[in-house]
Amino acid sequence: MSHEHSSDGNLKTYLRFAIMIAVSMVVMYISMYLNTYAVEHIHWSETRFYMTLIMGCTMTVVMLLFMLGMYRNKTLNIGILAGATIVFLLAVWLVRSQALVDDEAYMRGMIPHHSIAILTSERAGIEDVRVRELADGIIDAQVREIAEMEWLINDIEENGVATDQAEAEARAVPDFSLESN
Repeated sequence: MSHEHSSDGNLKTYLRFAIMIAVSMVVMYISMYLNTYAVEHIHWSETRFYMTLIMGCTMTVVMLLFMLGMYRNKTLNIGILAGATIVFLLAVWLVRSQALVDDEAYMRGMIPHHSIAILTSERAGIEDVRVRELADGIIDAQVREIAEMEWLINDIEENGVATDQAEAEARAVPDFSLESN
């Protein structure tokens, strides 16, 4: 029996497959931040993590099915396909429900999203004056909202969540609109 078809070689092949998927998922997650406007806008995002799981599970199924000739352990293949399907469905539910995303996680995920709007609004080859005015307004709004979210993250970390209107008014968000001009 050749090393390639031995159980040890087979497990090594599956281990290499798992490492390839895991490394690809890390690269995909990091790549999702390449279109942020500024490096300080990069924050951990549960939603992007869930999307990475969705892409990784999809890649697992597609690659395994294309390479079944290399992966001949039917029981393990069924387990991998079933596991990838379960994780895929769970990740889709987490993305759609946002069930585990709290106040801070929401803002940490939205900051890079707003940053993308700044980058595209600033750098797009816009010629129509009206569209340029719209893009400039988007830039101003996104810069202001990022400043507000950063302030809120710091305030919540220092003082906790404002659970009623009186507490929210006592810790009102400063007006950042002048800083964006």
